[in-house]
Amino acid sequence: MLPNQSVSKGLIVSIKSRANSQDETDFSTEPDENLIVERIYKAVMEQRLAPNTKLSEARLCETFGVGRMRVRRALLLLSSQGIIELHSNRGAYVACPDKAEANDVFAARMLIEPPLVRQLAEGPNEVSLALLTDHIALEDSARARNERTEIIRLSGEFHTKLAQATGNKFVSRMMRELVTRTSLIVGLFGSSENASCPDDEHSRILQAIQSRDPEQAETLLIAHLNHIQSGLNMDVRQQPQDDLATILGQSLR
Repeated sequence: MLPNQSVSKGLIVSIKSRANSQDETDFSTEPDENLIVERIYKAVMEQRLAPNTKLSEARLCETFGVGRMRVRRALLLLSSQGIIELHSNRGAYVACPDKAEANDVFAARMLIEPPLVRQLAEGPNEVSLALLTDHIALEDSARARNERTEIIRLSGEFHTKLAQATGNKFVSRMMRELVTRTSLIVGLFGSSENASCPDDEHSRILQAIQSRDPEQAETLLIAHLNHIQSGLNMDVRQQPQDDLATILGQSLR
């Protein structure tokens, strides 16, 4: 995951220390922090939680019916994914990447992914290709159901699977970080029509790899990344919202 550079180490230590100092209460009936993370992530991806929205610990506790320890752990996980930012003495806020950061993310992907797919097309692994084919079927199914959050998640996951297919663990790790940040940027600044990778572009990239056509695979990947970036509007900013209970209550349904 991509740690946010603005996170205060002191704040993280403080949150961990306070969370660990909580009484050993039985929380077995409460939602765990992973469920809280999933709900907040979904609300951000569906553009119901705007950039810079403050995530008050007290309001999150009320919304999810949990103690502060659960909420603090969830906020730490969200911060490690780059979805929120933790500011010392100010609290947690939904991340708000700017245009320069978005450009940097896509520039990094341009350096890594085109040669990656070229390498795959030069010697495709049949097992990996079968997994990618199955994954695209999942994307098609999510689009048919118009499940926006799932579409965004699966679209990003396709790119991490491409990296995994190379067998290079370091490349895979870098791609996971870049895809996580890209998903946040797309979720916040992509229109409803351009909320994910375009419908048939993954299939065409995979076909070029299967056909052992490195040049075509690389060309399609570059066009694909340009297409995603062109669908963003970084000049339009959602206003921070206040009613967390209503917003996150919707995501619980």
